[in-house]
Amino acid sequence: MAPTDTAAPLLEIAHLRKHFGSGPHPVRAVDDVSFTIRRGETLGLVGESGSGKSTIGRLLTRLVDPTNGQMRYHGGPVPQDLAQLSQSQYRPLRSQIQIIFQDPYASLNPRMRIREVLAEALDTHGLAKGAARLPRIHQLLEQVGLRPEHAERFPHEFSGGQRQRIGIARALAVEPQFIVADEPLSALDVSIQAQVVNLLGELKEQLGLTLLFISHDLDVVEYLCDRVVVLYLGRVMEIAPTEALYATPQHPYTQALLAAAPIPDPAQRRSIALLQGDLPSPANPPSGCVFRTRCPQAEARCASADMQLHEVAPGHLHACWKTAPSHPAP
Repeated sequence: MAPTDTAAPLLEIAHLRKHFGSGPHPVRAVDDVSFTIRRGETLGLVGESGSGKSTIGRLLTRLVDPTNGQMRYHGGPVPQDLAQLSQSQYRPLRSQIQIIFQDPYASLNPRMRIREVLAEALDTHGLAKGAARLPRIHQLLEQVGLRPEHAERFPHEFSGGQRQRIGIARALAVEPQFIVADEPLSALDVSIQAQVVNLLGELKEQLGLTLLFISHDLDVVEYLCDRVVVLYLGRVMEIAPTEALYATPQHPYTQALLAAAPIPDPAQRRSIALLQGDLPSPANPPSGCVFRTRCPQAEARCASADMQLHEVAPGHLHACWKTAPSHPAP
């Protein structure tokens, strides 16, 4: 079941930044991002390519280090700021925080049998030792819809969908609480995507997982996620429960993003103009609202607009001054 609005937070991200390069114009991949991931929910992270979605996933798993900001993790008896931990301090948490990579072809070692791929994860964290090892590997394969005999095969002997299932099994091997699914469908055929989406939903319910689902497929996000965070050029444009976001998007960027989704009825006309042009350079983002150079509703004051999120309805926040109330969201 989806968590309630009062569900305890598992992760609290506050003013998170990741800048690549030095000098006066570093690449601002993630720039002052704040949101909460509630325990037991599936949170969608959407936006165009280059918006910073995958960088946030890699920051939360500490595959890259943040420039500054906080990532408070409530998975243990004492909350820990993941941003302040060294790699050695973070290592014990890797069994609790896992990632499913975008490319199932590149994320598996082609020289290792699947049994060895899964055993490597178990060995790293001292799990399922001795006689318990092989039964645990078979259990993981069956959990993701594969057969025990698949443990003896190499990655090249599997289809793309099967390889992604193996990637999911590897993430589950260490019994995590939180999983970052980084565009897990983008390398798969459309016919296979629905199977993997359903598998993720079933595993989340069965194991009580919390998911950050990073995707550009808005239909899948609507189906799978409880809430959605919309990113543009490393900044948060809107946060809302999924139903509210799709029914009444508040930010002009969210409206344009949803309008760009394919319409199955050729007779139906779009009510919102599609965006023109590409994202500005993250090394030199626009002043004020970073979306203003492509926004069909932009005005002169947008060049100095406040980019802080404001609440327009319970749990529904966005960063556009036009419909924002006079008080910022807490």
